Amino acid sequence: MSVPRTAAPPVTAARGSATWRLIKTESTLCVRDKVGPLWGIGFPLILLIILGSVSDLRQPVEAGGGLTYFDLYVPVLILFNLAVLATGSLPTTLAGYRENGVLRRMRTTPVGPARVLAAQLVANFAIAVVAMVLFLAAARFGFGVDLPKHLLGFALAWLLAAAALLAIGLLIAALAPGRGPATAIGTVLFFPMMFFAGLWIPIPLMPPLLRNIAHYTPLGAGMRAFQDAFLGHFPSAVPLLTLAAYAVVCAFVAVRWFRWE
Repeated sequence: MSVPRTAAPPVTAARGSATWRLIKTESTLCVRDKVGPLWGIGFPLILLIILGSVSDLRQPVEAGGGLTYFDLYVPVLILFNLAVLATGSLPTTLAGYRENGVLRRMRTTPVGPARVLAAQLVANFAIAVVAMVLFLAAARFGFGVDLPKHLLGFALAWLLAAAALLAIGLLIAALAPGRGPATAIGTVLFFPMMFFAGLWIPIPLMPPLLRNIAHYTPLGAGMRAFQDAFLGHFPSAVPLLTLAAYAVVCAFVAVRWFRWE
């Protein structure tokens, strides 16, 4: 009498289950690491509340299309979150994995190191989505700031900005030999990117030369696209193409020269 055999689960299903478990693990580690949740969500949210309490920031910005200073700071803080994830959380984690031999050991398993990269990208993307929704909700219900009038345009601009910034983070992780250099590179990039996003001086108030430079930086292009969406217009082609170019070029270079060991 033969014993019936239980069919083995398909390989693709097993890999899919492993990938899902890896995504949940990396998401948990991202939260425990505290860089994304604390500096990417907590700090800008507190800053949003403080800025919303300053009455002088409710004055319209010259050449701002009727938006006030505080209206402009809401998308800036959304970009702040993406910048923290791109220059802090993502590259230091992946560079640390390489430095500690995690990626090398993953190459000997069926899961493979590429899924670690994908899981990290998904985890950071999820944090960015939560932050974006939280900032818009806090600005709308706490301080009466209107939501973007062109929601589709804003969603597209945000997706391209997230893709561009996460690709930059992946590039930093590809080039940095360890956690320390990744942190240093990310810190050096963070402050000029935030300057050209208008964190200290709104882009419409910058001198013409700096304003033109800002429009072709990743956060400056994102800010320009966000401003169009908040005013009710579909973002113009230039900032969207700029963000797409950063995403494609940085991702290509990162994948081409990424070192697992």
